[in-house]
This record gives sequence, C-alpha cells and structure tokens, in this order.
Amino acid sequence: MHLLDFLDFDAIKTSLPGGSKKALLQQLASLAAQRLDLDAAAILASVSEREQLGSTGFGHGVAIPHGKVEGVKQIYCLFARLAEPLDYKAIDARPVDLVFLLLSPPDAGADHLKALAAISRVTRHAATLEKMRGARSRDALAAVLMGADERDAA
Repeated sequence: MHLLDFLDFDAIKTSLPGGSKKALLQQLASLAAQRLDLDAAAILASVSEREQLGSTGFGHGVAIPHGKVEGVKQIYCLFARLAEPLDYKAIDARPVDLVFLLLSPPDAGADHLKALAAISRVTRHAATLEKMRGARSRDALAAVLMGADERDAA
C-alpha cells in the first residue's frame, strides 16, 4: 500500500494553526468530516479513544492520529504541517509539526495497519522530513510526499 492509495492530496494543509493537541485533533476531525461528509464528533471520538491508549506522536516531529470510523468507505488520510510545533506527548518528547490523520472503515484491520506502515516508511528518512518542513506550497509538499512514496515503493 502507498500514500497515493489513500492520501487526500487536495486537502493538504501547509500551515495549520496547532495550539494544543486537543484543538489540533478537533481541527483535523472537522476538516476530514467536511471532505468525507461525515460527523466531526464521530471522527474526533474515534481518534481521541485511540489517543488514550498511547500517544500517536511517534517521534521526529511526526504524529499519526488514527481511528476506525463508521461511515468511512475506504482508507482516508489528511496531512497537515503545523504553523508552530506543539507538545503532542510524543514518544521522543519532541514537539510535533507534521501530522497525518488516518481514518479507516471499522472492518479494515490489515489495510489500516498497511496504511500506517506506508506513512511510517515515508517519514522515517530525515531528508524527507526536512523537505516536508521546507516545502513552500501545497503542491511542493505533495511532490515531496509522492517522491518519498515512489522511492519507498521501488
């Protein structure tokens, strides 16, 4: 599975105001709800429930809040670069500024994990993270993500 399979490139945000972790998750749930024509509260509840199990901030300034949501028909991902890094309680204690919101249908067990792995592959390279932080536009950011995805697919 690759980012091209599930990332909503048209919804990439390049300078999303973060504020707090709670406010960020609310913003992301609202954005995804608009794109998917779903209830933002249901998305927020699923993501928040998962977050209570442990932080989805997996290090190097990257977080992947995720959840399974009734009404999601296929795996969906929204990406946002934050205007200012925020304390996300990540495993390495570093503030987060790159966030992938991943939503899956309730029955997408293995595919949900494959999507998480695809995001993880793209974000494990320091050079890719640097390019993501330096991209000046949504299109430039999309190009960085697609290039990293293609590199990892090879």
